[in-house]
Amino acid sequence: MGYQECYKETNELAAERYELVAERIAEIAEAAQAPEPFAEYFRTNAGYLQSLRALYEKGKSGSLAARSMEECEADNEALYGEILPEAYGHSYANPAYAAARLGETFGGALSLLAAHLRTACGEVFRGNLMQLTIAMELFVEVYNCFEGAAADALPQEKEVQQILYWYFHDYREIFDERSVRRLVNPAEDFEKEIVMQADLSDLRYLYRYGAYIGENERQIAAYLNTLPEADIQAMADTYTEGYRIGFETTGKDLSKKTAAQVRYPIGFERMVRAAVCNFEKMGLEVTMLASGTAANKQYDYDHREDRAYYLDKAYVERGLETWKNAFEEEKVHANGMAGPAVIEVFGEEPFSPETKKEAFRYGEKQQQLCVYEMSQRGQITNQYIKGEERSFTIIAYPLPSIGARFEEIFAETVKINTLDYMLYRNMQQKMIDVLDQADRVHITGKGANKTDLYVNIWKLRNPEGETAFENCVADVNIPVGEVFTSPVLEGTNGKLHVGQVYLNGLNYKNLEIDFKDGMVEKYTCTNFEDEAENKNYIRDNVLMHHETLPMGEFAIGTNTTAYRMARDYDIADKLPILIAEKTGPHFAVGDTCYSHEEDNLSYNPDGKAIVARENTVSAQRRENPEKAYLNCHTDITIPYDELDKITVIRKDGTTEDIIADGRFVLAGTEALNGPLDR
Repeated sequence: MGYQECYKETNELAAERYELVAERIAEIAEAAQAPEPFAEYFRTNAGYLQSLRALYEKGKSGSLAARSMEECEADNEALYGEILPEAYGHSYANPAYAAARLGETFGGALSLLAAHLRTACGEVFRGNLMQLTIAMELFVEVYNCFEGAAADALPQEKEVQQILYWYFHDYREIFDERSVRRLVNPAEDFEKEIVMQADLSDLRYLYRYGAYIGENERQIAAYLNTLPEADIQAMADTYTEGYRIGFETTGKDLSKKTAAQVRYPIGFERMVRAAVCNFEKMGLEVTMLASGTAANKQYDYDHREDRAYYLDKAYVERGLETWKNAFEEEKVHANGMAGPAVIEVFGEEPFSPETKKEAFRYGEKQQQLCVYEMSQRGQITNQYIKGEERSFTIIAYPLPSIGARFEEIFAETVKINTLDYMLYRNMQQKMIDVLDQADRVHITGKGANKTDLYVNIWKLRNPEGETAFENCVADVNIPVGEVFTSPVLEGTNGKLHVGQVYLNGLNYKNLEIDFKDGMVEKYTCTNFEDEAENKNYIRDNVLMHHETLPMGEFAIGTNTTAYRMARDYDIADKLPILIAEKTGPHFAVGDTCYSHEEDNLSYNPDGKAIVARENTVSAQRRENPEKAYLNCHTDITIPYDELDKITVIRKDGTTEDIIADGRFVLAGTEALNGPLDR
């Protein structure tokens, strides 16, 4: 469905509802009839909805794309200015400010509402009148509770809570249908129309998404416009060839698929345009998901668990029903989905969040519900987009915010993404030949690093035809550089420690995780003075609310060139996991790398079958799939300068070092020390 066609498809009922609620919003913005400070809250947020309405009308008339750069920037400021760091301290979207101004009874709920209104922004630019209308109706319904009330006779908290609960309960069908359709159906071509038809030399195109557009988006788009077409095509070729080779090396038939999902950062449209053409040559249409850098990471962190205000079992079960129905409606397209092709970015300032007592937090029962919901949704998704038939690729590039040497770092990253994979493949095979002899592998840190960990390795029945480690070069996981396995949980014991690491955009200081029989036994960090807060931080954002997680992966990263780049440019704290995991040994907590593909054998370049594909958790997949899959996988890397040894221990007690004193010492791998020695 084309950009303008979205408007034409709007049903009459939504249009009628929109006109009625828009009048009411205008009245509230003009003169909210509620006691202060609630009147100010409603006037402010009604004004925000007025801004959305004005932009919708521009889109309806076809004039959004014709705005001047000054108008684009002014509109973007109107949409996101209030939650930018410099203004957030006095925003009702800030739970702490809302609670201070509106009181603890209503501050959290009204901050949640203010944040939810902002989710309609992107929908407005898509021409989604229903999304805008229901957000406006929700706002008015909550306002009605306060309208005309005396300062000492405010509504009951339960009244507001029930309004929000039933809104999210009843409209889950709309939200899930939209999400699934965009995931699998190429007819959802909003982003594709921008990428393939906009004049990318005119940076006004960036503002057509409705997303926050900051310096990163503007500068990366401008920089890519300076590169020769051959360089852009080479970047796209690396990305799409990695995707194609991923199917080839795992023995999956790409010709059976009809579409790939392209996930990309706003500003990379020139590269994405070339990639779309490459995918079309493979016989694949594309679905697309564009994202911008966060306007304010603290805002996102504050609202990450807003569902705690209304989450219960009935809400979860309703959501699982609508999720399945949405996939059933799109099952033909889902069956043709080959998997995601992802472009990541890095280089933003590292973020250490402030934990606010006013922000909503899941209770213990709600955390259990989240784990259950995530597991069930993962199983449903896998029924329609079959894990054994899909693949992926991921590649990363720096953002201008990485510093004054951005262009140098960008060029170095391009080189890292195109390293000689045959050279690495051969050196990594030498490691695997020794690792396959292991009963256990012992990993130790040096200096202040307290790592002392024994990883139990899969025992091969047929060493001539089997291997426990995958030789990972540059296909699905770009750049080149790791060997990895699914550890045997029983007998995997000890401590993992990293002085500082960034996981999913969050900073962890002195992260320690102790394993017992492969399961997380205890954990801590030193981010906060309060130990309970440290544990909650890890449980929420690493364990993803699980009581424990298995060690799903043990790997040795070999990309010392990436490590050297990080040290030369002092950007180790800004590398994404995709690159950071290649700069030392890493350990993933959560699912194995073969989640949902345990029974689909794949082979290393030497022809050996990779047999270490499951553990005792994932082995439950047939009888108890909800226990077998955790739907998370977080890599934690020990950098070479914190590493002492990686030692293979054979069953007969003999040993052999892969790494000693942070250097590769196995015969045939010494070339990897070159970048470490520079």
